[in-house]
Amino acid sequence: MRIIQVRRLRGPNLFVSRPVAVALVDLEELTRQETSEWPGFTDQLLHALPGLADHHCGAGRPNGLVDKMRRGTYAGHVAEHVALELSHLIGREVFFGRTIDAGRAGLYRVIVECPVDEWDRDPIPERLLRLAVRVVAGLAGGQRPDITAELVGLATDYERSRLGVSGQALADAARARGIPVRRLSDAALLQLGHGCRRRRVWAAMTAGTSAIGVDIAADKEITKRLLDTAGIPVADGIAVYSEREAVAAFDELGGPVVVKPVAGNHGRDVHLQLRTTKEVVSAYREISQRHAGALVEVYVPGADYRVLMVGGRLIAATQLTAAHVTGDGRSDIAALIEQANADPRRGLGHDRPLTRIILDRTVTAHLAAQGFQPRGIPAEGEVVWLRRTANLSTGGTGRDVTDLVHPDVAALCRRTAAAIGLDVCGVDLRLTDISGSWQPGSGSGVVLEVNASPGLRMHLSPTEGVRRDVAGAIIDHMYPPGTPARVPIVSVTGTNGKTTTVRMIAHVLRASGLRVGMSTTDGVFADDRPVYLGDASGPRSAEMVLDDPTVQAAVLETARGGILARGLGYDRADVAVITNITADHLGVDGIEDIEDLTRVKALVAEQIADGGHVVLNADDARCAELAASPAVAGRDVKVLLFGLDPADPALLRHVRQGGTGYLLDDGWLVEAEGTRRTPLLRVADVAVTFGGLAAFNVANTLAAVAACRALEVPRYVVRDALATFDSSLHNAGRGSVYRIGDRPVMVDYAHNTAALTAIGDLLRRRWGRSPVVALTLPGDRSDELVSDAAYAVGRLADRVAVYEDADLRGREPGEMTKLITAALSAADSGIRAVPCAGLEEAFTTVLSMAAPGEPVLLVYEQLAQAKATLARHGAVAWPAAADALADPLVAEQIS
Repeated sequence: MRIIQVRRLRGPNLFVSRPVAVALVDLEELTRQETSEWPGFTDQLLHALPGLADHHCGAGRPNGLVDKMRRGTYAGHVAEHVALELSHLIGREVFFGRTIDAGRAGLYRVIVECPVDEWDRDPIPERLLRLAVRVVAGLAGGQRPDITAELVGLATDYERSRLGVSGQALADAARARGIPVRRLSDAALLQLGHGCRRRRVWAAMTAGTSAIGVDIAADKEITKRLLDTAGIPVADGIAVYSEREAVAAFDELGGPVVVKPVAGNHGRDVHLQLRTTKEVVSAYREISQRHAGALVEVYVPGADYRVLMVGGRLIAATQLTAAHVTGDGRSDIAALIEQANADPRRGLGHDRPLTRIILDRTVTAHLAAQGFQPRGIPAEGEVVWLRRTANLSTGGTGRDVTDLVHPDVAALCRRTAAAIGLDVCGVDLRLTDISGSWQPGSGSGVVLEVNASPGLRMHLSPTEGVRRDVAGAIIDHMYPPGTPARVPIVSVTGTNGKTTTVRMIAHVLRASGLRVGMSTTDGVFADDRPVYLGDASGPRSAEMVLDDPTVQAAVLETARGGILARGLGYDRADVAVITNITADHLGVDGIEDIEDLTRVKALVAEQIADGGHVVLNADDARCAELAASPAVAGRDVKVLLFGLDPADPALLRHVRQGGTGYLLDDGWLVEAEGTRRTPLLRVADVAVTFGGLAAFNVANTLAAVAACRALEVPRYVVRDALATFDSSLHNAGRGSVYRIGDRPVMVDYAHNTAALTAIGDLLRRRWGRSPVVALTLPGDRSDELVSDAAYAVGRLADRVAVYEDADLRGREPGEMTKLITAALSAADSGIRAVPCAGLEEAFTTVLSMAAPGEPVLLVYEQLAQAKATLARHGAVAWPAAADALADPLVAEQIS
């Protein structure tokens, strides 16, 4: 039993709307064996992982999985549950799992949920899946794998990689406000929102946090100087850079003093209440091992407070208490520390509300100064202080005092944040009492430090007092209530017509004044400029568009392959368009039939925003039926239908029932609502329809119109923009027509039966004869689909030059040529099929076979290569605006 591959589906997918990991598992020698055939397997597995008894496994009660294992189930299914249980054991709470057949005996896809904010490159899920497979295979083979050490390592690594308390609170607060969130790295770097409305937050640093302010706060000497200049009380102090300077500063200031790094954080290397030269020198030496300089300050007595300021407002205040334990009269101090660390709120670093107390040299020295040692037993009720510094980072605790803050203190903190120039900061105060008045010169307290990117956990989970929604305050500062965080998203899927429809929608939206980001099978474009060239119809490309801070609207081609491989690249769209659903890609990635393909395409319609629109093709029964699916019909969404037949019963019924439809009627593209019909523009005015001869592009135009109207683009903008949509300029490689001598050359990406049939029909209707074809087909389709597509070409052409893609997609050289030529001959035994070595040879061949005026069809793999070949042969663009008249042939040389 082994794992062949593990992939992550980060966005909504066919299984759940949350991230999952999918392992392709080969049972190998365990194929067709069931758990009931392995003596003692279930009991041994329960002994190793007793939590499996709580797994319902569809039974709706505990022991559901146990019962299935005793009756007999396959190893892949058990590995799914073991992976989930191992995840729970390391504190990684996920619950969804599924195991499905992967196309042959013994091959399964094991799907397990991932935390929504887990970085998509985190190795933890794959490690859990591999460990689960090893456990199941080992027990099935009579072995008992010891996984204790590996589990400890996984738990430790998960604690390091998970979002900490502050980062998780920010992500949760954003989602609660409907703001999309994406984690960008293994650190706490989060992206909120989309396009021109996106913001980034790293811990508590926002996109609006001043870099200068951060650097100032990191330098305690500069911070003190600026605060003092502003009249804000600070402890007298001197920056020192040698032992001699430290001693001189101590002599000048007098004891007790504090010695701390000039650029430190989290209370590390801070030495309090030093009263002798020896103590000062020792402290400086320890600091100098890790820092370039130190501050020697007068020690100010009082209580320690942290005040969180956001956007000039006091959001929360916490009184901090240094790490300590209380004796029980029986346990020594080391044991009391272990008892304190057993609190589930304590963890390593900043990943839990409290930090574990470390019995280190600093703690030992502080105990000795009080007359204690780690093995000493304090009396019952006796408080033993473990550190002088009151920091959560060193094991301290916090009590919320927000409601006690005196207005004078709040004003002092506002002035402090403004003096340093930070939108979000933590102000550390030493005060007699935070509830008392503060006046200049009163001596009632000082500002100790200002912290950029302050920790939030003391306010989110105080040891005592009220929890404060400080993360929500930061999100509201970044997105004040009513401020949008999203840009309009149009997601287009379907078997054919996706790219053209995407380009049309983007063209209209640009004409409406928006900066549009667009992803297609030809690349990613921002405001019509290429950002990335290549197949860009998957989730990574969608993220590239949505990450672009210039984008005001996103139009995304969303192909089957990307959905299956990585899920969607967005959480929900405002408009979903499904152009059509016909046979393609069957037999690939678990898509065995048209019903499977429909389920994949339907995901785009299902992941729609409340109040959004779903645009469906009324002429395609499978597509139109999605309107009645529970995931669409049960939502607050509006369905828009489009179709070429104005008498189509489904379309008419939809309109009569109050829906909106877009249809072709007497040469016009019409918007229909109830009894009202509003003509938008003539089909003849849309060049890519070839005067209406290209029925597929009439349908694409209707889909684009529906999507744009769903976004409330005015009718006149839609009309004027589509009238300027030019194939060679705006839709290259999709029904684009060029001229070489007196031969028209159509260039198209058609690669399945439906598309090739439609293109062939257009060529015959437009030029009155069948084309000569240069043909390639993608190798990642099943033999049946390839043969069907080639057969369709054989029915429309009698001369074909066959060439293979540069990317054979798993095929052997020459394999596709044989498959295609055999299908062509099956369609027409008299067909002339010429095998060629590549695109250039195939195109030269079809030009030589084509008679004067005879149309040529070039089916390509890569648009750039096709355009280069056309240029070498002197091709010029066919004037689309004049095509309806078929003349004159005014042309523009390809650049």
